[in-house]
Amino acid sequence: MKKYLTLRVWILIIFLIMSFIAISPRPWAKGIEITGVDESSPLTTYGLSTGEKILEINGDKIETLEDFNEAINKLHLEPKKITVETDKGEFSYEITDVIGFIVRGNETTLTVVEARDFTGLKKDMKILAINGDKLVGVKDYTAKLDELLKKEEFVMKTNKQEYALLLAGAPEIRVSEAATSNIQKGLELQGGSRALLKPISEEGVELTNKNIIDLIDVLQERLNVYGLADITIRSAEDLAGEKFVAVEIAGATREEVRELVAKQGVFEAKIGEEVVFRGGSGDLPFVCKGDGSCSGVRPPCSQIAPGQWSCQFQFQISLSPNAAAKHAAVTKDLTVNATAQGSYLSKQLDLFLDGELRDSLNIAADLKGRELTAILISGPGYGETEEAAYNDAIASMNQLQTILISGSLPLKLEIIKLDTISPVLGQEFVKNAILTGMLALLGVTLVIYIRYRRLLITVPVLITSLSELIMTLGFAALISWNLDIASIAGLIAAVGTGVDDQIVILDELIKGESKYINWKDRIKRAFGIIFGAYLTLAVAMIPLWNAGAGLLRGFAVTTLVGITVGVLITRPAFASICENIIKKK
Repeated sequence: MKKYLTLRVWILIIFLIMSFIAISPRPWAKGIEITGVDESSPLTTYGLSTGEKILEINGDKIETLEDFNEAINKLHLEPKKITVETDKGEFSYEITDVIGFIVRGNETTLTVVEARDFTGLKKDMKILAINGDKLVGVKDYTAKLDELLKKEEFVMKTNKQEYALLLAGAPEIRVSEAATSNIQKGLELQGGSRALLKPISEEGVELTNKNIIDLIDVLQERLNVYGLADITIRSAEDLAGEKFVAVEIAGATREEVRELVAKQGVFEAKIGEEVVFRGGSGDLPFVCKGDGSCSGVRPPCSQIAPGQWSCQFQFQISLSPNAAAKHAAVTKDLTVNATAQGSYLSKQLDLFLDGELRDSLNIAADLKGRELTAILISGPGYGETEEAAYNDAIASMNQLQTILISGSLPLKLEIIKLDTISPVLGQEFVKNAILTGMLALLGVTLVIYIRYRRLLITVPVLITSLSELIMTLGFAALISWNLDIASIAGLIAAVGTGVDDQIVILDELIKGESKYINWKDRIKRAFGIIFGAYLTLAVAMIPLWNAGAGLLRGFAVTTLVGITVGVLITRPAFASICENIIKKK
């Protein structure tokens, strides 16, 4: 046995142990874990947090993603088509858990205060009817909401506590199966969203690599500030030289990606037509976030209509000396108006996000002409209940803080492709890939046994192939490389190349030409062929780095890692073992 444990074999064993440590397999881990909770979800009020394991939903045991999806589907979430008649025309769309707009009204009128993009409604439109039913005032509107958005009892038990509440739609949480190793799964395997974005420069201005790097830096900061995990942002380029940015966010929805990535996020504070400051560290060296002493929802929330609540958030920012000087220059010539609430300047501080007015703040009279460095930013949140309005205010505050901290994107972005992938499909693919891989290895082993008729030679081929696979996965776990479908194809290609190289070694050792009378010459000839094939394949992988806007990068990386591990570690060990086996014969 000792003669088989040569230095090359010991190197293989050491790298295998290191790979197992990097992968850290945990096959005993079971269940469904919560990987994200939307801040606007009422479940956050009850203390639900990421990392909790779901045990039951409405009495149904939850052990797999299929169990979770079946339990959610039982909540009667079929979309309903509604038609809203306004003084500006009719608008039709589908709803599940929200009506899509907030109104303010009395006994005779209903006016839109805020509306989501998918509705087509705009602020200040008058609501006249929904689904043909005339709405005279708030009472009719509330009754119609109760009819359209029937709430279902939702009871979820986790390993920490039980959550019971009424929901009109699916709980706004993201889940995944408990991690069984340190291997990072790509979107195809765990679910999430992938966006392929095309930066748009000004007409006549060339798009440079520095522009792309700056864009990625701001995007990364924006997504990190927002609190999303498992984010991959990289530059990409097609074969024609067109530049793109690829963003992958595990567990995120299409709406989240569209909201955070597609919008440029240009924040401007204006007094009249003059811009006083813009979002970003240039004008704003400090934005309070996550500190209750200088940010939060200002009590009390108020009921603006039956079934309609409003809450106000506020947080502190600091202006740079230049921005403070600009504020002083703009306000010094304004007049002072006296009101019952106090004395204010004749113009307000208007807050715009992507050209849309978000809020207007009164400027106290004693701030006229002063170089103000500290400002309180505020804004509203709306909901059908006080709790919902509070959560909406928190979500709006977080989004605005994120934009102010990260600043606007240096370039406008066009969404070329936006994919959302179900984690259920990923689980099926993993199972099929493992089964297919095992059958392929057994098939290769059988063919090699038939060719050489020696079990002692066949077994090392199988062990070497598995070793290459384990070490490639260990390297991927070590660098946190996301394994997607392309990467798995690369693994298969690398293992296939490894088997081919092992056959070359065996042929040279068993059937070497007579002029190669010693083992050293035979091994040298075999590795000459192997290194030639390795360099050819490595060069062939380089164009795939940018092919398909970088979507085939996983194939190129895993193939290169796999064949490099084979050439440097497993092939020498395999040659050493086979040399001793054949010599023994």
